[in-house]
Amino acid sequence: MRYKEHSCLVYYPLAMALEGSLQPKCLRWRLCCGLRWQILIFLLYFSHIASGQIRYSIPEEMKKGSLIGNVAQDLGLDLKRLRAGRARIVTGESIQYTELKTDKGILVVSERIDREQLCGDVTPCSFNFEIILETPMELHHVTVEIWDVNDHAPIFPNNHIKFEISESATLGSRFVLESAEDHDVGVNGLQNYVLTTNDNFILKQHANPDGRRFAEMILQKPLDREEHPRLSLKLIAEDGGNPQRSGTVNIEITVLDVNDNAPVFNQSVYRATVMENAQKGTFITTLNASDADSGSNGLVTYSFSNLKGNLADIFEIGRTTGKISVAGQIDFEKDKKYEIRVEAKDQGGLTDLGKVVIEIVDINDNAPVINVMSFSSPVSEDSPLGTTIAIINVKDVDSERNGQVTCSIDMNLPFKIKLSMTNYYNLITDLTFDRETTPEYNITITATDSGSPPLSSTRTLHLRISDVNDNAPLFHQGSYSTYVTENNSPGMSIFTVSARDSDWNQNARISYLLEDTQISGTPVSTYISINSETGVLHAVRSFDYEQIKELKLVAKAQDGGSPPLSSNVSVNIFIQDQNDNAPQVLYPVQTSSSLVAEMVPRSADVGYLVTKVVAVDVDSGQNAWLSYKLQKATDRALFEVGLQNGEIRTVRQVTDKDAVKQRLTVVVEDNGQPSRSATVNVNVAVADSFPEVLSEFTDFTHDKDYNDNLTFYLVLALAVVSFLFITCLVVIISVKIYRWRQSRVLYHSNLPVIPYYPPRYADTLGTGTLQHVYNYEVCRTTDSRKSDCKFVRPCSQNVLIMDPSSTGTMQRMQSEQNILDEPDSPLEVSDVNDNAPVFPRGVYNSYIAENNSPGVSIFTVRAKDTDSNQNSRIYYILEDTDVNGTPMAAYVSVNAESGVIHAVRSFDYEQIQELTLVVMAQDGGSPPLSSNVTVKLMIQDQNDNAPQVLYPVQTSSSLVSEMVPRSAEVGYLVTKVVAVDVDSGQNAWLSYKLQKATDRALFEVGLQNGEIRTIRQVNDKDAVKQRLTVVVEDNGQHSRSATVNVNVAVADSFPEVLSEFTDFTHDKDLPVIPYYPPRYADTLGTGTLQHVYNYEVCSTTDSRKSDCKFVGPCSQNVLIMDPGSTGTMQRMQSENNILDEPDSPLERSYSTYVTENNTPGMSIFTLSARDSDWNQNARISYLLEDTQISGTPVSTYISINSETGVLHAVRSFDYEHIKQLTLMVKAQDGGSPPLSSNVSVNIFIQDQNDNAPQVLYPVQTSSSLVAEMVPRSADVGYLVTKVVAVDVDSGQNAWLSYKLQKATDRALFEVGLQNGEIRTIRQVTDKDAVKQRLTVVVEDNGQPSRSATVNVNVAVADSFPEVLSEFTDFTHDKEYNDNLTFYLVLALAVVSFLFITCLVVIISVKIYRWRQSRVLYHSNLPVIPYYPPRYADTLGTGTLQHVYNYEVCRTTDSRKSDCKFVRPCSQNVLIMDPSSTGTMQRMQSEQNILDELDSPLEDLV
Repeated sequence: MRYKEHSCLVYYPLAMALEGSLQPKCLRWRLCCGLRWQILIFLLYFSHIASGQIRYSIPEEMKKGSLIGNVAQDLGLDLKRLRAGRARIVTGESIQYTELKTDKGILVVSERIDREQLCGDVTPCSFNFEIILETPMELHHVTVEIWDVNDHAPIFPNNHIKFEISESATLGSRFVLESAEDHDVGVNGLQNYVLTTNDNFILKQHANPDGRRFAEMILQKPLDREEHPRLSLKLIAEDGGNPQRSGTVNIEITVLDVNDNAPVFNQSVYRATVMENAQKGTFITTLNASDADSGSNGLVTYSFSNLKGNLADIFEIGRTTGKISVAGQIDFEKDKKYEIRVEAKDQGGLTDLGKVVIEIVDINDNAPVINVMSFSSPVSEDSPLGTTIAIINVKDVDSERNGQVTCSIDMNLPFKIKLSMTNYYNLITDLTFDRETTPEYNITITATDSGSPPLSSTRTLHLRISDVNDNAPLFHQGSYSTYVTENNSPGMSIFTVSARDSDWNQNARISYLLEDTQISGTPVSTYISINSETGVLHAVRSFDYEQIKELKLVAKAQDGGSPPLSSNVSVNIFIQDQNDNAPQVLYPVQTSSSLVAEMVPRSADVGYLVTKVVAVDVDSGQNAWLSYKLQKATDRALFEVGLQNGEIRTVRQVTDKDAVKQRLTVVVEDNGQPSRSATVNVNVAVADSFPEVLSEFTDFTHDKDYNDNLTFYLVLALAVVSFLFITCLVVIISVKIYRWRQSRVLYHSNLPVIPYYPPRYADTLGTGTLQHVYNYEVCRTTDSRKSDCKFVRPCSQNVLIMDPSSTGTMQRMQSEQNILDEPDSPLEVSDVNDNAPVFPRGVYNSYIAENNSPGVSIFTVRAKDTDSNQNSRIYYILEDTDVNGTPMAAYVSVNAESGVIHAVRSFDYEQIQELTLVVMAQDGGSPPLSSNVTVKLMIQDQNDNAPQVLYPVQTSSSLVSEMVPRSAEVGYLVTKVVAVDVDSGQNAWLSYKLQKATDRALFEVGLQNGEIRTIRQVNDKDAVKQRLTVVVEDNGQHSRSATVNVNVAVADSFPEVLSEFTDFTHDKDLPVIPYYPPRYADTLGTGTLQHVYNYEVCSTTDSRKSDCKFVGPCSQNVLIMDPGSTGTMQRMQSENNILDEPDSPLERSYSTYVTENNTPGMSIFTLSARDSDWNQNARISYLLEDTQISGTPVSTYISINSETGVLHAVRSFDYEHIKQLTLMVKAQDGGSPPLSSNVSVNIFIQDQNDNAPQVLYPVQTSSSLVAEMVPRSADVGYLVTKVVAVDVDSGQNAWLSYKLQKATDRALFEVGLQNGEIRTIRQVTDKDAVKQRLTVVVEDNGQPSRSATVNVNVAVADSFPEVLSEFTDFTHDKEYNDNLTFYLVLALAVVSFLFITCLVVIISVKIYRWRQSRVLYHSNLPVIPYYPPRYADTLGTGTLQHVYNYEVCRTTDSRKSDCKFVRPCSQNVLIMDPSSTGTMQRMQSEQNILDELDSPLEDLV
């Protein structure tokens, strides 16, 4: 703003007159006429403040709200300026008679104005005030002159005046009459006296120098006592108002005998001086009058005549001596001079008048008065130099040098004070502010006059510095880790992140957001939500450790400033495993349709391996450690089960007395808490031959009790298998025809057969439960008719080979015998180290509680190597890594042989929370091969640390006392106990309790926040000295606690406190040592400390006062008493946080939100860029970068207005399909060449509740009925079933609640609100109906909510026939039988068609081959055997779980048939060619031998 250096005098013509009810009215100003009312405006421009002066004139006694003048028009100000500048009236210490209407710019009357009360006799009467405007500062002086209204009549002080006059009084004698008082002034004041008509006296009027009028009676005719001993007259006093008012007094005259001479003063005027504030009785002057009469007529008395106002209380006169002295308080500032009429009167009633002039001498008895006309607080910390903080008005009512005032402030403050106009000073800034260094100032202004001795006064201004958002929120840690157990409840609180912002108020208000990251391709918001106010992380869903083991997310803390600043923190949430999965038995497979029996020869010795129970548990850690126990057995003394490996072995020699049929029940149990188990039945046949087995197990092979539903599925499976069989048969025949033609030459050649090596099969799933590898190898030569078959397996096993259609004998071969060991075997295979050890998993997680014993076993890593012998021997080595500069070997060790990891030291969670180590598994081959695995060792916290109290600080040398005024109401915040616990989780959750107190009925402590508040009104009876003992306790198991003493002073002043705390104050000669408690914050991120308390002490070098400032989130008083201090202490209040952090840089990205199901074309966000060039070069166009979103161009989702930068939605978004759009926007100018810059825009789609819940169970169908059965013995809380539903929405829109809408018997069932479990709420009785129907409503938590309904049928019965009798309408469905018949007919038709087709093809092919082979048929070639194919359950339905293969081998020179029965586990097929001179090759039954190109064999019918 520019300021003029000269002053300007402007006259505004405006006049007001009285009309009717004394309302002001404007008249035109004329020089030739006298003005009734004028307005004079002075606009004075100084260096920093615009100033002006206005004068108004109004009559007194105007009504409230009456118009005085238009200030805005008269000052030339806009109404917007009045409102923006917060225009207001400052009156100093006087009453505010006026009010400024800033919306209209007018000045109106706000209080009744009585001119006589305001000014008395002073004319003209006026009062002054200032109008203040801010930003920029303006000061306008306004004077309002008050016109007098004739509202007072003249009044005499007495109702009667009595005179005693001698009849000899000479003509011309004067008799002074009492004056009347009229509070009005001017023409409305006293103007005239009138004396009633009489013969003896006439009236003469006089005027005093001060304008007061008085009257005398002059004797014009001698009195005659004998004729008229008494005279009665009346004196009338009249004013000049309109209408005229008057007052009357009666004059009673008594005529006396002769008194010839009147008293006479020796001086007409007496002059004297007296000092103001003179003491009572101080002599002023002495009057002297003489009377020529003698005797009693010459005795003169003195008195004051017609005293005005309170002069009779100030001065007194000796009645006989004439001595005038001080009788009351004399104040120069009220009256500088007194003129008093005195009267000398003799005993005859004759008088003489004189005048006494008393002048008052001023002394310096008034200190300057400081009035703050305007004060701006708070002031922004970025205010420029020279900003006006306050306008000060200084007055000193003394005169001359005693009234000359100078103002000053402390030179160490960043301010200066400057005189702007008479008696006005401006307080302006001299340096820039830094709120973080000094958040507030105490500015003491001292005004000193020039009297002797000089008097001074001070005024302290408390200036607060307002905050600018220059600090981003800061988290206490760079990252956080927390743990949550799987199967948690959705919505459960997991963890609290807490950030602090050293700014203040809105700039320090922190909102918490989750960064939009992905977890396994799914947005993190579908797993975790965060409370924007508290930072509490909630689980959106129930976690499953088997699906996800760790969540990594990024939380953002954003303040409320403009622009907002933010910071991020990484949060790792580790899912902890629960034992929620029972073991699963992989082998033996349990079926109801067939029997798997392990065969044990009667020659089996002790320790014979019968079989191995193989099971897995999908849980982890000790929850997956399995143990095997023999629960039941036909003969417990014969078998045992390995506790760790599940191997079933014999514990004694098998004898002939042992039963053939043995049944074992094995329990597989995990190591979880509580443990879970599975049971498997193992059938064992103790026999040496297969017929012996068959005779015992016939009761298992023929099961006549087939279920109707099972029959249906078996028939359907038969149809499918038949179809596949016939199809395969057609393909095989076709291929064999082709191969038969192509292999005729090779068939008769003498070339050697290349041996076939089937691959090795290993445990590819990495479960670790199958520890053996089964290898099958076949070798064939051209010079031998023997076939060598080798069956390799690590356990003892028998194989029965039989052909039920053969007439030959059955041979049994032991698998322990290797037939390749024959002397004529030409091939031996040795192992090479071509397989490295393999760990089942790449990463393991393990947990150990802190404070463990050194050497404790933590975890076991196991690798497997499919090589053999030395090549498969594994050694475990710990990789050389370090933890915070310390070698890993200082923390853990690993056993080289077993892989067991041991703790070397005791761990402390507060020092280290996680160890990541790498273990190498290396085999014994040459060269050795190795592989690595990562083990994450999580240290679990124990409650081994007690809480630590940060505030109040407990010291022995000083006392911190909280001060509570006696006017404190209920709930007054005394202080807050601040404590932390370095433990984590619930071990760090603190609670506060009041253990002891001087007065328990006065204070309470907040259980969660530690706030000490009053619980009743404080009164005068409460003791000053109060002592509270607060216990801070954590929430851990075996909780720990700390105790703190809090001293409270109940007082209104500090001296009152000192009188009670004298036992703490000592040496008075010590200097003031201010006490600085540190800043404490929640550094552990436990969320228990939500506020930061700062304490600072400010002191000056020229004062022994210590100013203590408490900075906190609420207004608080803190007294810090140092026993060595002799100075006083001031208590300050502050809400500011004095700490501030460096500025955070702005990010070049934007984030916005749009709700799904939006309208296409809707405006989403506006981008704005600026270009400091000019004209065309500064013209900006906005473009979308050509990016892809899920393979679709971004332009199909979003468009941008090239001119305005407004982003529009091209389509309606669906949160369930897309949750975030990330696009790049380019701002390009119009220059040549054009320049551009990019910005990233993240558009987050917000979910709406647009999907109703979907019920997964019970399934609702129209063709069948699902009924839950409840026994009549069911008790209260019996679980009937569970309604399972999902909602594809997210967040609270997906939180489901379950309600029972209808029920056959509402008093019997209830539905869990959160989990959907249907339970009984009373004991089931025989009177309850069998057939119960419940209608359950599943409702989500969206706005508005959506719901789904499901019907649940419940059968209350103890037996199934009882249910059938009630549910006959549901159980016997005719459509079911019709459908079954249809499927059976369809299956029969398909099988018949395929069979006939296959038969026709086979016959056709065979006829053709028969014709071609007529010559060969009569030759001497050997007969080629026929190999029937394998039949297996190829559909994987689980109904046929065993594969039975039958193969027949025949030779031309023998009538014996060797029958081989192949077991349903790892199968081998023996193919014997009688015409071959080589050995016999055994192939795996899973591979079709007809698929080989070099096979010389052919099928023969």
